[in-house]
Amino acid sequence: MAGGEGVDNGGDENPTMVVESREWVLSAYVATGVLTADHLKLRTRKLSLDLHSIPDDHVAVELLWVSVDPYLRGRMSGQEEGLYFPQFALDEVIVTIGIGRVIQSRSSKFFKGDLVISNFFPFSEYSIVAAKFLRVIDQTAGVEISAYLSTLGLPGFAAWVGIEVIGRPKPGSYVFISAAAGGVGMFAGQLAKLKGYRVVGSTGTDEKVKLLKEEFGYDEAFNYNKETDFDAALSKHFPNGIDLYLDNVGGKMLEAVLNHLNPHACIAISGMISQYNKVWTERVGVRNLLNMVGKEVRMEGYLMGSHMDRFEDFTKEMLNYTKEGKLISKHKIYYGMESFIESLGSMFSSSNIGKVIIQVKP
Repeated sequence: MAGGEGVDNGGDENPTMVVESREWVLSAYVATGVLTADHLKLRTRKLSLDLHSIPDDHVAVELLWVSVDPYLRGRMSGQEEGLYFPQFALDEVIVTIGIGRVIQSRSSKFFKGDLVISNFFPFSEYSIVAAKFLRVIDQTAGVEISAYLSTLGLPGFAAWVGIEVIGRPKPGSYVFISAAAGGVGMFAGQLAKLKGYRVVGSTGTDEKVKLLKEEFGYDEAFNYNKETDFDAALSKHFPNGIDLYLDNVGGKMLEAVLNHLNPHACIAISGMISQYNKVWTERVGVRNLLNMVGKEVRMEGYLMGSHMDRFEDFTKEMLNYTKEGKLISKHKIYYGMESFIESLGSMFSSSNIGKVIIQVKP
């Protein structure tokens, strides 16, 4: 495979630069279970990076980092269930959140060497991307580049919106966070503690329970794989009830939480990872929604795109917390394009801590 070396025009107005670029495509939909090499294919195609091959207001980019997120699974099921993104087209390049380096530009907004991020990055080693989908990463901000996929990216923003915009707990509130050691949960708990709430999290291993309490600052935590009765666990950790539940898992945990909410509590739904690998008829139904009426509970799902007017506020606050050492971020980094299937499958087990990221190039 040709690398990025030699892409510089070097004074030649019409250099010839063709690379072999590997890219991930979905070859078959899977309604249930974990995707394998039977469904996802890594193929190679030739791509011209000549300046005259790039349309106006587009740039040629080399992919460096990829964010692996649970929502990707929902776009590979072949089931149109009213989810927030359409299904990926078969045999076309998958798009995800990524960071890349500009190697050619026909946009006045971007220059060779710029690091750029996009929510719609083709999962391809090299690609031609419309400038309107990119924004420049400030390399002088004093944070690691990977932070733009975690603390300052989708997981951090989801946590911040859930706590600051949707939840809005009162001082001294009792907050419960599921999947608390995951990409969203680790930041949500830390934000809630910084704002003075009592915070309890659930997670899948004893190691993660220890992490939540000793590093992320949670007041308490429990291992949901060891708890045979979620109601009993919540009674133990929330004798005074729950004021805000940030839901990342759905299913049986959501049903249990509904029995322990205080009047006028809020449920902010960031995701439901326990249900993503199932068709809707096989998912766990919640039987006690009537509790929402008697306690006047507000349940609200949310998408990041609907809150982009707050992204600047989020970035400023999270950047300050990061520089002050008040936020801890954990990553599980996989290396190389070929690690996608493994990294995606890991999202649905208890094997990861924090944000899952693929480093495509050093």
